[in-house]
Amino acid sequence: MPASAYVRALEARLDRLESAAAIRACLNRYMVLCDQLDARTPLDELAGLFTADAVWEGVGEKYRDTFGRLTGREAIREMLAGYTVAPPHFALNVHFLTSETIDVHAPDAAAGSWVMLQTSTFASGASHLNAARLAIDFARAEGRWRIAHFRTENLFSRPVDAWNATAALPVLR
Repeated sequence: MPASAYVRALEARLDRLESAAAIRACLNRYMVLCDQLDARTPLDELAGLFTADAVWEGVGEKYRDTFGRLTGREAIREMLAGYTVAPPHFALNVHFLTSETIDVHAPDAAAGSWVMLQTSTFASGASHLNAARLAIDFARAEGRWRIAHFRTENLFSRPVDAWNATAALPVLR
């Protein structure tokens, strides 16, 4: 292999690795902001994680009807804004991601999948446990990786007792 071809191949590999890290950071920031949805949430930053023509949708029997399908950054922003009320919709909201795969299949296109566990307590005091499979397409747009098509499909969902107890932690001293 000529040296120039070898260098191009290394550059392509490095770009795929850096792209996967940027994609991971994009989704992480999305989850961090969703964990803190309230009147102080930076909605422009949150919406800016999506491409201008992005799609956000619930798929499968349960989430298709619950969430529907939104098209465009502004429609997604409007949906997320509905959660940024005072008092906050969520008293506690934590997303956990696992089983990650990221495939950067073109210089400006990638797809990833995750299993997500979401633990929530609502302003009403009710708590809920949800697990979902996320299938997300990403595009390099406006100079950075953004979410192009976010799909969430429920795996299970159930009400639970409150997550945060006031009892002391059982720590050995």
